[in-house]
Amino acid sequence: MSPSATPQRSVIANAVYGVLNPIPFGCFVAALVFDILYLQTAVMLWDKAAAWLIVFGLLFAIIPRLVNLVQVWITSRGSALRADRFDFWLNLFAIVAAIFNAFVHSRDAYAVVPTGVWLSICTVALIAIGRIVVAVQPSTGGLVHE
Repeated sequence: MSPSATPQRSVIANAVYGVLNPIPFGCFVAALVFDILYLQTAVMLWDKAAAWLIVFGLLFAIIPRLVNLVQVWITSRGSALRADRFDFWLNLFAIVAAIFNAFVHSRDAYAVVPTGVWLSICTVALIAIGRIVVAVQPSTGGLVHE
């Protein structure tokens, strides 16, 4: 093995990342849909469902973000592309927005609107932009992205 060879990423870490990374995005998109339904109908069911989806999205976001943290900033620091780092930061900001959104959704009744809707839009937009940036980057060989 030559000293200039780039480190290979763990197959298990890539598998865990590949399986768990889409789940938070799905939860956050569903929460956005439920927030919009709540905005239109004022039926509390949609607000509570959105609150639960945000919490589940945050719980499922922990492991993929930790794997991504290690892969982008520690083990492959020299070989990670700018798009990977940008995606990491966008996901981190999306998680922060989702945490604030979880607190907003703990409010009573219609106090969630419009702040909860805007925070849901920000969360989904940040993750979607990160996914687009990673999707259009040139192939890197060892990196696994959806």
